[in-house]
Amino acid sequence: MDKTLEFKPTLTLDDGADLIVRVHGEKSEYAAGVIGGTEETTTGVHRLRAMAAAGDLRYPVIAVNDAVTKWDFDNVYGTGQSTLDGILRATSVLLAGKTFVVAGYGHCGSGVAMRARGMGANVIITEVDPLPALRAVMEGYRVMPMDEAAKLGDIFCTATGMEDVIVGRHFESMKDGAIVCNTGHYDCEIKIDDLEAQATSVRTIRQDNEEFLMPDGRRIFLLARGRLVNLAAAEGHPSEVMDMSFANQFLSLCRLAKEGASMNKEVYDITTEQDQDLATTKLGTLGFAIDKLTDAQLAYLDDYTVGT
Repeated sequence: MDKTLEFKPTLTLDDGADLIVRVHGEKSEYAAGVIGGTEETTTGVHRLRAMAAAGDLRYPVIAVNDAVTKWDFDNVYGTGQSTLDGILRATSVLLAGKTFVVAGYGHCGSGVAMRARGMGANVIITEVDPLPALRAVMEGYRVMPMDEAAKLGDIFCTATGMEDVIVGRHFESMKDGAIVCNTGHYDCEIKIDDLEAQATSVRTIRQDNEEFLMPDGRRIFLLARGRLVNLAAAEGHPSEVMDMSFANQFLSLCRLAKEGASMNKEVYDITTEQDQDLATTKLGTLGFAIDKLTDAQLAYLDDYTVGT
């Protein structure tokens, strides 16, 4: 990563805020030459908003992740499909009839849950936020704490961006043959140290799939060492959904190249106009057209004197 800084970039494009944090830390000598950056992930945007709130952000950053044309598509449909692709490549397990526990019901978690249910799994959601938890309930999923779900699940997938989501006490109560994996940004969501401490032996049974033998004879299978299973055990998102994310990155970098020097040192959102234009372009490339409001309808939309 440090090699990318040697040519003294004026713009940064990040996935997880690792490069930006590096420029603000041990490689801070490069920060003065950067006029702006972009961030692709939920975890990265959280880190950068925290930096901005603390007054530590040294140049403006555009939160590409928070664009509707990014997180409602890349995160939901891309992560949902590629995560199951990684799980199936690493295990060749049948999903139909399995109890599939998804930790986190944000955009990524909801996409995983949707695809798992579509393949016949019984999906359980765990959450710490009451709003997505309630949404999951209204969408027909069972919602419960991880302490309860750990006893029921056949397959576990974390998608939270938070550390220590699955820890020692959860491994202690899991079924024989439980499969555990992560599709959040970092490999800290599953406490692998706890699993290793409990296991009497570990062996690789197939690529990206390790069997941990517990003292009572139970087996727990960890996929991709807790790294992003959709990338480590599969090929990531299809290009057909990543194209909007990359377009948002490009357009954001163009904006920063023109306006970055005059922008405040904070995290900016994608404009509604950019989201709308990208969605329109994407629909066109797929061969779809939509209706447009007439002049009369536009006038009605803004006429507060018209009753219902």
